[in-house]
Amino acid sequence: MMKKFSCLGLLLPLIAFSSVAQQQDTLVHIAPAGSQKAVPGPAENFTGQVRVEPLFAADKDIGVSGAYVTFEPGARSAWHTHPAGQRLVVTSGTGLTQQEGQPVRVIKTGDVVLCPPGIKHWHGAAPDSAMTHLALTGMVEGKAADWMEKVTDEQYHAR
Repeated sequence: MMKKFSCLGLLLPLIAFSSVAQQQDTLVHIAPAGSQKAVPGPAENFTGQVRVEPLFAADKDIGVSGAYVTFEPGARSAWHTHPAGQRLVVTSGTGLTQQEGQPVRVIKTGDVVLCPPGIKHWHGAAPDSAMTHLALTGMVEGKAADWMEKVTDEQYHAR
């Protein structure tokens, strides 16, 4: 009987150590505001001045990335699709968005734009207002977007 207790005595510290190791893998992580370097939106995918501030990357637990994207007045994305879709939350300003074959629509602070998978669209700032949105983008096999041709001035101003 005594041997069983002494074996248990040896196992308890190992169980406790294993539990601590698992807890460290599941600790809440905080990325301080501004800790990710903001970068200009690539000229091949945007017209005008655009700043992208990455917030988090997709990972094995959540297949979604997040970023703040700020468009100066008149700036916009090129036409594109998302293989897993995208959600945009307008955090400031006034913007425009358009799904292919549909009219240009105005988006404002607080609006949420749902971009379904595979739907060709664009989004950006209104001509007279900057606009920032939080972009939450799903990933499929490491891919977030399929970029296409730039939005023409005629398309952008059609309302």
